Amino acid sequence: MGMNHAYIAELQMEAANTRKMLAVVPTDKNDFTPHEHSMNLGRLSTHVAELPSWVSFTMAADELDLAKMEYKPTLATSTEELLAKHDAAVAQAIASLESATDEDLHKMWTLRRGDHVVFTLPKMVVLRSMAYNHIYHHRGQLSVYLRLLGVAFPGMYGPSYDDSVAAKAAAMAASN
Repeated sequence: MGMNHAYIAELQMEAANTRKMLAVVPTDKNDFTPHEHSMNLGRLSTHVAELPSWVSFTMAADELDLAKMEYKPTLATSTEELLAKHDAAVAQAIASLESATDEDLHKMWTLRRGDHVVFTLPKMVVLRSMAYNHIYHHRGQLSVYLRLLGVAFPGMYGPSYDDSVAAKAAAMAASN
């Protein structure tokens, strides 16, 4: 079994967790920001939804030059749009990993800004740091935003506080 299968399995598991969180984002509060230096909720949630696309462009090329990149942030204005962006990015990422060989994952990948090289690392390390860990970092931020907004959200690695409260309430109602 190639290493790509492990990357796909992790992506699928974590994408399901991310999707659960994106499904409860109150897009009517897209302008919310917990701090003047923070992204607003709409930008952050859309960024989280789109981040699996980093897998695809890491596998498709051997470098990214930020000086030449024409990135234009988008903003999902509904839950359906947010989930569609995420589902499309995950599907594209899985497709790019399905055809990846161990040799492909060991190829070097460079992040640069013009002549300045930020780093050169094997693609498998770039997937872990720039793609997967990047998703987890921003998903953690998103969980804080949701908590500050009073949004109940589902557990990812077991029950969340909100799941536990709901279960206790259901148990109490059933015993009455």
